Amino acid sequence: MESIAALQAAVTAAVPFDGEPSDAELDAIDREMPLVLADVALLDAQIMTIDRTPSELDHQRIRRARRRVLAARRELSNLSAVVSLSGGAA
Repeated sequence: MESIAALQAAVTAAVPFDGEPSDAELDAIDREMPLVLADVALLDAQIMTIDRTPSELDHQRIRRARRRVLAARRELSNLSAVVSLSGGAA
């Protein structure tokens, strides 16, 4: 049986992991936060109607939440497109 101890250095990062997210990861989370919050609002609106027949107000709340999710996705994808276009090599 072959020991994996010799292979550990090949699969383990050379930089020690301190358990905290990097600045780049925190920036990515900040960029995606509006989408996350919009998704949570949509789920809240849908959860409220699980055990009852949705009223017209419930339908409006769900439609509004879906529009917020779509708008947040659009903003995030537009932001990603701008970052990828401006970050090209010269």
